[in-house]
Amino acid sequence: MTQAAARRICLVGATGLVGGRLIARCVGREDVRLVAVARREVSLPVGARMEVLVAEPREWPHAIETARADVLVCALGTTMAKAGSAEAFRSVDHDLVLTTARAAREAGIERMIAISSVGADPASRNFYLRVKGETEAALGKLGFARLDILRPGLLLGPRGERRPLEAAAQIGAPLFDLALHGRSRRFRSMRADALADVVLALSHEKAPGRFVHEYDAMHLVLRRGRG
Repeated sequence: MTQAAARRICLVGATGLVGGRLIARCVGREDVRLVAVARREVSLPVGARMEVLVAEPREWPHAIETARADVLVCALGTTMAKAGSAEAFRSVDHDLVLTTARAAREAGIERMIAISSVGADPASRNFYLRVKGETEAALGKLGFARLDILRPGLLLGPRGERRPLEAAAQIGAPLFDLALHGRSRRFRSMRADALADVVLALSHEKAPGRFVHEYDAMHLVLRRGRG
């Protein structure tokens, strides 16, 4: 029986928590080939076999085309504190995300998996969630054959940068999660490793369409993948 060709994934956002965990989860897997597009060198775990295309963001469209990928995975994202202003935040979480998505479509990539946020809503009064929602809506208009939008809550895992408030939230997350039931379950925290596994599982899905995955839906993807 002929082995199926490995799924080629182009990753943008490789230096963040989710991107880093995705790289680590690909180690030893023969069913995926990972190509990262980044503005600086990426620290790779032992055993990682992948390409890293280093370029300034203005050159990313060419790098994405060079990746010859089947799926674009976008793990780009910053914080209001790190960005320094609303405009700078929007330039990353909206403008740069859409730039990479359009470049993927122009390169013939038919599928995209985007990391968004729980509560994303273009009508939200919260600026962060409104930008996330507007980005999701814009992605849905680009004509991907399949678009998966992931909306995790607090992500658990080691970050390369200091985020004191988030570090404190991670410590209290297990107890906080126990109080979230019903519709509020979508706000439960999730390990970044588990989110990376969701991305890898979805990269092999074949059904076309636009899919939004929150807490329970992402865990269903994990269970389906393990089955």
